[in-house]
Amino acid sequence: MKRRILYFCLTVGAITTFAACSNDDEPMPVVMATCSDGIMNGNETGVDCGGSCTPCENGMGMEPDFSGTYTQVDFMGRPGINTVLSADDATKDAHNNAIPSEMAAMFQASFEARLEAYHDVYAELLGLDPMDVNYENNILGLDAATLTGYLAADVLEIAPDLPTTYFDPGTDADMDGSILVPDGDEVALTGRTLQDDIIDVSLILLFGGETGDRFSGQDTDMDGTPDLPRLTSDGVSLTATPTDTFPYLGAPE
Repeated sequence: MKRRILYFCLTVGAITTFAACSNDDEPMPVVMATCSDGIMNGNETGVDCGGSCTPCENGMGMEPDFSGTYTQVDFMGRPGINTVLSADDATKDAHNNAIPSEMAAMFQASFEARLEAYHDVYAELLGLDPMDVNYENNILGLDAATLTGYLAADVLEIAPDLPTTYFDPGTDADMDGSILVPDGDEVALTGRTLQDDIIDVSLILLFGGETGDRFSGQDTDMDGTPDLPRLTSDGVSLTATPTDTFPYLGAPE
């Protein structure tokens, strides 16, 4: 005689009870999940750990928990921009929840004010009048309003007919011999490559002035001690060689 067996499951805490019934009422085995049975069962995320059991040590056996509500932390088209140019956490959070096409209109003015405020701070540290130390058009010839307008929209630009790079100061698209003298043809903000040092480039665009090295820790009086702050680099170089396939991982260093 063929038996039709129906299963049901009752879970209480870390104990899961399986029971069955059949049309001839023969008893079936009952299996109970515990935190010491040597099997990953019940709501455990590892063998006898996680879930209702004790946490798994050092994250072993733990699975990502995708429950709950998630919010975007950073757009990261240009890493660090939101953190550097947002005046407070509320502005940063609002920027992260904004629609990209509306970012420039919403945040350009506040980003520009923040950029100018940084220059005031550096002026005071140098013992200078803040009115005399302002943002200087950068190596791309961008004034403060134009630059912060670009940066406020934290998405990568696309230039189908130009090289993909975050900034290439050696590009002379119109072949006029002008490379570091901005004349509008330097390739910049057209995406980014794996080897682009985005943080340094961003700092150069923000604080480097028209030559790219305005605040680079210069020793102006030649006494062996830097007289200007070093604002054009975070001092961290890219030494890893990422793979050229997603997810573009590099060997640990």
